[in-house]
Amino acid sequence: MPDHVNEAPSGLPEHIGIPLDKHVGVREKPGVPLGRNPRHLHPRPEGRGFKRRDRWPFRLRGVNLGGWLLMEGYLLAGRNIAVKEIKSQFKKQYGPQELEKFEKAFRTNFITEDDFKTISRWGANCIRVPFHYRLLEKGPFRQNTQGIRLLGKVLDWAGNHGLKVILDLHAAPGAQNHDWHADSTGEALFWQDVSLRERCLEIWECIVDQLKDKPALYGYDVLNEPVLDKREIPQLTRFYSRLIRSIKSIDKDHTIFLEGNLWATQIDFLKDLIAERVAISIHSYVPLDYSFQFIPYLRYPGTIGSEKWDKKKIFKCLQGYHAFAQKNKVDIFVGEFGVNWRGGHYGEGRYLKDILDAFEQYKFHYTYWTYKAIKTYTFPDGIVQYLPNPPSVCRQGPVSGMETYITLWGKKKNDIINTWKTKNYTVNEGVLEVLQTYFQRNKK
Repeated sequence: MPDHVNEAPSGLPEHIGIPLDKHVGVREKPGVPLGRNPRHLHPRPEGRGFKRRDRWPFRLRGVNLGGWLLMEGYLLAGRNIAVKEIKSQFKKQYGPQELEKFEKAFRTNFITEDDFKTISRWGANCIRVPFHYRLLEKGPFRQNTQGIRLLGKVLDWAGNHGLKVILDLHAAPGAQNHDWHADSTGEALFWQDVSLRERCLEIWECIVDQLKDKPALYGYDVLNEPVLDKREIPQLTRFYSRLIRSIKSIDKDHTIFLEGNLWATQIDFLKDLIAERVAISIHSYVPLDYSFQFIPYLRYPGTIGSEKWDKKKIFKCLQGYHAFAQKNKVDIFVGEFGVNWRGGHYGEGRYLKDILDAFEQYKFHYTYWTYKAIKTYTFPDGIVQYLPNPPSVCRQGPVSGMETYITLWGKKKNDIINTWKTKNYTVNEGVLEVLQTYFQRNKK
């Protein structure tokens, strides 16, 4: 999810932002060191002769399982720092075996099959599942079979409850942007080292090869929120082109989702990659100061920044994407949108209705960010929320959320695990009521 967005291309919306990180956008290095990469097992077809794809047979309306297979600070009431920093400190404190137990306990308790059942009961028809590349790698070009089995279980659970799944690579090797949700400490090294991109290709080939026959699988969101300097967009285009060929050499039946540059907001450059079973994914959190509550007490509709924001403005902001879809005969999938809930007192419900009305009128597909979170006061939060404030949450600080696990795990392990279990969460009725109104259209 973006915490800042820069300039937008002609015909698409502009967003409030801060300058791009100076480390992103290094030019492609010559040569491809394959090492132990067995990509010869699935040779890629040459050329770009793709057919235009048919439109999807139904509308995707669902939710994200954010924070589960990639822990994020704010979703667990902590600072937004790279999870690898937390796990490194945890490992120093308790050792590698206890770190494995910690990771297993989190994955086992934060989301279970009951959560899939709940989402299906709400009327949603799909889930987007963000995951960390380390789930699939023991080391460079070394497959983690346990991670594949876990994704297989995700697909089985979804199938048991009539849900389709979009697998989302949320953090790629080296980080595809410089934010915490890519597990970055400030650099997007993915674009600086060709071997990191080769590992990403290898990871996707492994996923596709082993999971393509799962009935619940809908598609592959191949790279969450890439960020490059405008001059370096051709590098992203080349990478996407290789990835499309690689996946299609194994699986021609499932949809490949391509996210735009600058946190999935700029998409004009993707038009030449549109093909059969290739779709475009955007993320929409405009206006950020309101939806993320970076500035308290803003109301919707109302003046936010120097502009009046209302339903008309929301439609206008998204109209460029609709025009792109119509011109290029491609589906638009809004992989992320959401709002920080303030009790419904500042127009949050109306904001959600207006943006959902725009999605529906423009025939966009969408998944809400996110299903579940420990309640905090900035960034979009969960449809189900953890409200208490035990020591492992400690909203008052000075240490809160994930960082408390380092000192508390040894003596309050069970208390921490209880903060992860959905049975201890409260449904945000205001958000759910709005979403269910639109999810019910899945039955028509």
